[in-house]
Amino acid sequence: MEQSKIDRINELARKARASSLTAEEQRERAALYQEYRDAFRRNLEAQLQNLWIEEPDGTRRKLRKREDDK
Repeated sequence: MEQSKIDRINELARKARASSLTAEEQRERAALYQEYRDAFRRNLEAQLQNLWIEEPDGTRRKLRKREDDK
């Protein structure tokens, strides 16, 4: 996610604490938060795909997604 969008999220958060946001600003904030969450999740999933588990016997296996998390 671009730094300018993160800065805008922070700006809207500060404004919301100081005063109320307009309906348009609330929609913008919601859209930016959703975009931020999606980017965060994609990044985390990419990191987890490159994770290896080392067993006590020294063997290594790739981390797999749990079946019930599909």
